[in-house]
Order: sequence, then structure tokens, then C-alpha cells
Amino acid sequence: MSFPWAKQYTPTTELGQWMDKQLPLPRFVYNSVGAGYPAPRNLNYMWNFGSLAGLFLVIQIVTGIILAMHYAANSEIAFDSVEHIMRDVNSGWMIRYAHANGASFFFIALYMHIARGLYYGSYKAPREMLWLLGVVIYLLAMATGFLGYVLPWGQMSFWGAKVITGLFEAIPFIGKPIQELLLGGFAPDNAALNRFFSLHYLLPFVIVGVVIMHIWALHIPGSNNPTGVDVKGPQDTVPFHPYYTAKDGWTVGLALIFFTALMFFLPNALGHADNYIPANPLSTPAHIVPEWYFWPWYAILRAFTFDFLFIPAKLLGVLAMFSAILVWFFLPWLDKSPVRSGSFRPKFKIFYIVLLIDVLILGYCGGAPAEEPFVMISQLAAAYYFAHFLIILPLLSSLEKPEPLPNSITESVTGKPLKTPVKN
Repeated sequence: MSFPWAKQYTPTTELGQWMDKQLPLPRFVYNSVGAGYPAPRNLNYMWNFGSLAGLFLVIQIVTGIILAMHYAANSEIAFDSVEHIMRDVNSGWMIRYAHANGASFFFIALYMHIARGLYYGSYKAPREMLWLLGVVIYLLAMATGFLGYVLPWGQMSFWGAKVITGLFEAIPFIGKPIQELLLGGFAPDNAALNRFFSLHYLLPFVIVGVVIMHIWALHIPGSNNPTGVDVKGPQDTVPFHPYYTAKDGWTVGLALIFFTALMFFLPNALGHADNYIPANPLSTPAHIVPEWYFWPWYAILRAFTFDFLFIPAKLLGVLAMFSAILVWFFLPWLDKSPVRSGSFRPKFKIFYIVLLIDVLILGYCGGAPAEEPFVMISQLAAAYYFAHFLIILPLLSSLEKPEPLPNSITESVTGKPLKTPVKN
């Protein structure tokens, strides 16, 4: 959205003027993340996680390209090539740890970004497409993360690939052919590793393309804000630069401190020890788990332990796991409340906190052994998860009485009504 009061890009040098006529890239940057983009003046630090996710995506791409120069996508030597990177390549250990821990930080930023969107109603009109593209980014990130987890070809890599690709087998008629197509055979081997490496290298660039569309979709309606009230005039906005670039910069610095501390002092804290054992198809680990950022969905997958009518439990688990994310696509139409922000919806706020606790419980159960009481807890938590989106949110939309909204963003910031009324 280009507000009438937005600052216009005016190159002052002859080179800048020539560039603006030939390829207006500086103008594009200026209007996207510069002073030419007026943003709501009340954005809090929860809005910084989008830029953090972008930062760690860049880190993942740069470190991934370097690692690809030394990695061998061959089941016979893949594990040894990773050890070669760690031991023989100059700063290879640092690049690999940056890549491995960068994935975790990328997902932390994504989850915080999603949590903010859920609370402040960023999925509601007119930002439906922005939300839908965000969900696509998350699905692509999940696929990329899983494919990358397989590449070290350790025990957890091999058996994780076997378990996850085995899920397709549960799909009637077409499941088995899809599984064999993915693996290039009947079990994870050299063909599967080649496929996974190629896709893992390709998908981040696809993510970049969707991120560009995501930002494009953001700039059409403009940013949401903690009140959920639309911008009504220049008094409600500030230029993105220098106000929010400085704010983002502070958060980036803080995030990099935690990132480097983890990378240098606890590089394997978020990994699994079994992945330092070479893959062995004849030795099954006692407890097969994916990376921590998949644990909630893994818990939902394992929550189905019995057949229902003619549907096998395995298929039910697969359907539930994918549905747990696909339900996000329908959020703009499930939540019909006219109020966007959860700050003005007291009952919604309570159920939102319960949902967060529920997801944390699912995450804990997903990382725990597939035994009681974790299976039963997963079943209860999974039931509430779906109930929240499919039952509770629609009911709240019609039954909840929201609190009064401020008349403008400026009023919410200053606590004082505007002296002169503004037009909607």
C-alpha cells in the first residue's frame, strides 16, 4: 500500500537518476524496507521475528552452499564426507554447526512469527493471501528441514527417512508407488540420498521466491498492528527506516549473540547423539525422533493407535498430522470475529494461552518415547488442538463480546483522543 503521505524516492546523483530510469531497484528497496514504506507506529517486538526468519534463511542458504561444495551425496561415503567437513575443511566445523543450529533458530523465528499472527489476527481480511503464503513457507521449510536431517546419513537420519517416507505407504492404492518414487527403491539408500540432497539444495530458493511474494502481499494492505485498527492518517505511521530498521537491528544483534553462544559452546544441544553413528539398516535405534521443531506434529501422528471402521490407525495418523497444518489455511474463514487483535478479546486470549500450552505438551510428547502416559496425553492434546480451530474459534466469533477498540493507532499509543477527527 502506498499511502498518500509516503516519502517518495528522489535520487540526487546522475548515476542514481540513470539507475532509477533503467532498473529502479533502489526505489524498490526504498519503498519496501526504507523511508518510503510507512508502518504503523505501535509495532512491538513481536513484529521483529519476520526479519529474524529472513536473516536465518540467508544464513542457511550461504552455509548450505558452502557445505554442498564438500558433501558427497553417496550412501557409501556421505557420513565420512560430513566428518571430513568437520575435521579437514578450513572452518568446516563452524560452517556445519552454523547450518545445523541455524535451522533451529529459523524455526524458532517462524514459530514466534506464526504465534504473533495467530494472536493479533494477522490472517483476517484484507491479509488472507499474506497468511496463506506464510503457511506455504512453513510447509516448504518443514520439507527442507526433513530432507536436510537425512543428509548426514547417521542412524537417526536413516531411520527418520524410513519412518517418514513409510507414512506414504498408508495412503490406499497410490501410497506405495509414491514411497518408491521418493526413495528410488524399497528402502532409503543411495538413490534416496541423491534425491533428498537435490531437493534440499533446491527448496530454499523456492522459499525465497515465496518470501518475496509474502512481502509483496504484505505491502498491498500494509502491516497489521497490536490494536488491529486500520491506519487512518499520517499520525498513525512512521517511516520503516530508520525506526524499524534500527529496532530490527537491535533484535538481530541479540539473536546473533544467542546463536553464536549456542554454536560455539553447545553446538549439539539441539541434535541427537545417534546421528554421530553411521547409518545401519540392521540396527534400529531404541527411540526414533525427528528434529525438535517437528515434535508437535509427530505427537499427533503417533496419537492414533487403533483402527476406526475401515481406516487403519497409520492412515488416520498421517491424515491428522497433515490436517493439523492444513487447518491453518482455513483460519481466515473459521474466525469470523470483526476484531482482529486478541488484546481486545478476553475469552479468545484465554483459549489462545491454552492452545500454546497444548502445543508445548504435544512437543514434549513428540520427543518422548511412544509409550504411556505420553500416548494418552498426545491423544488428549491432539483432540484439543483440532477442537480449538474447528469448534472453539467459530463459537467465539459469534458468542464473544469484544472490548471497545481505540479510535485510532495514535490514541492507543498516546492514550489521548485526536483533537481533529480523521476520515476512515
